[in-house]
Amino acid sequence: MSDSSSTRPAGAIFIKVCGMTTPEAVATALDCEVDAIGFVFANSVRRVGAQRANELAAPARQRVACVAVTRHPAREEVAAILREFKPDILQTDLEDLDQLDQLDLPRSLSVLPVMRAGPAPAGALPGRVLFEGPVSGSGQTTDWQQAAELARRTQVILAGGLHAANVADAIRRVRPFGVDVSSGVEQSPGIKSIQKIQQFVAAARAAAMESA
Repeated sequence: MSDSSSTRPAGAIFIKVCGMTTPEAVATALDCEVDAIGFVFANSVRRVGAQRANELAAPARQRVACVAVTRHPAREEVAAILREFKPDILQTDLEDLDQLDQLDLPRSLSVLPVMRAGPAPAGALPGRVLFEGPVSGSGQTTDWQQAAELARRTQVILAGGLHAANVADAIRRVRPFGVDVSSGVEQSPGIKSIQKIQQFVAAARAAAMESA
């Protein structure tokens, strides 16, 4: 799976395009050779059910990581997503992890905890986190200074308000392990733009090379 390595080659950056709702968006992400694509199961204009997520994810299986994006899901919801969608990665907020410990998760499943701006946990951090804006999918930029501090302690995938015009600055300032984009590559709410995906990926990779 694309994200299995804990290190990246010099100049490489992990790229996730989230909120997939159309075959065209999936095809473009694959053409751009991103590392992961996300399917939203939380309340959102981008929300898809398991059946639709499976249809969209079909061409991406074994090529990129397919991520089930949740937020504060009930245990029954998590179990249904794992059973019906079989994601490579389950993304959910950091505070949700305690209840996930009560589930019999597949060994092949990776969990990506989401952290948001605010007081950082005092204890040990997970090996990789997604640092998000205050409201997922809203286009609000998160606290890059805090993200940069966090990136010195663990692998950070930066999300929240990123787009082709600011991702290079974000990468220079935060030096994250990866970047995650959703609303920043849309032509309308929930509908991705092929051109914007291409521009974002190109800008992120160019900035990562410059920062290597």
